[in-house]
Amino acid sequence: MSLKNLSVANKTPNHLKKNLINKRINQIYKKFEKSFEPETNFIVGVSGGADSLALAFLTKLYSYRNKISAKYFIVDHKLRKESSSESTKVKRILKSININSEILIWKGKKPQKNIQSIARKKRYDLLFSKCKQLKINNIVLGHHIDDLLENFFLRMIRGSGLKGLVSLGKKTQIKKISLLRPLLDFNKSDLLFISKNVFNFYVDDPSNYDDKFSRIKVRNLINKFQEIGLDKKKLLLTLENLKKSNETIMFYTERNKKINSFMNFKKKELILGDNFFDNSYEVVFRSLTDLIQIIGKKYNSVRGKKIDNILEKINNKTLVKETLGGCVIKRVNQTVILTKEY
Repeated sequence: MSLKNLSVANKTPNHLKKNLINKRINQIYKKFEKSFEPETNFIVGVSGGADSLALAFLTKLYSYRNKISAKYFIVDHKLRKESSSESTKVKRILKSININSEILIWKGKKPQKNIQSIARKKRYDLLFSKCKQLKINNIVLGHHIDDLLENFFLRMIRGSGLKGLVSLGKKTQIKKISLLRPLLDFNKSDLLFISKNVFNFYVDDPSNYDDKFSRIKVRNLINKFQEIGLDKKKLLLTLENLKKSNETIMFYTERNKKINSFMNFKKKELILGDNFFDNSYEVVFRSLTDLIQIIGKKYNSVRGKKIDNILEKINNKTLVKETLGGCVIKRVNQTVILTKEY
């Protein structure tokens, strides 16, 4: 260990440093430290599950060693009668290693359908609100390898394109907030090990075993795939190859937007140049989707079928004027123009 690293280690509080005596925990932390590089302060979403508690420990240790502020938030969805008592217990458990946390409560009527999807959106809404309040631009989440694979199959079931299939990345950005997922290279078993040895506790949500949820059905399916030889390493290799293909399309999409779209600030309109549509369909599709979201200033991008319909009208030269995603899209002579809808 270098003198610099030794100095940093000596400044680490004993209640955290003592856990690094365990060889496996020490190795996990070293791997985490290499994969986690936030440039500024961050907040951490903690659910009480093994993965999020392991994340809380790893990020707290990292924040001490790198002199970065970390804020911790527990979201109580109130979807189960035990949720409030569990949230309180998680807060107390975190406090045992000097992690101060705040419980955020999802108020209002609870859904009867798409429960997990809606709950996830509400969780993000609460965390985004805290980011805005605290002027912090990084949210750290505890997704790991299993989440990555499950997301891939769930997106496949929904008929997602390449971009959707590889959407769960180590860093994604929504409304200038970076969602950081430093555990995507980590196995669930490592995170369980940390939770058991550091906290001797984690919440085992019964919904994780309820196959009425699509995610659990997919999880069971992945386990069956492993029985016939399609293991996680092979699936991860497939995902990595798809990501490389997606990066190539992203490169040409960004180039198309930069070269072939022009902002007329006087008229507050975006003009799509003659060569904008002279690209592969996927590049044009993504370029138009991105620009509609920017001009329309909407949180979510427009659904794919609606973009397909607009492109069909543009290609067939039948587009006159349409509204979509907070935008007015119109053809003037041979030019397509986007303006904000008011």
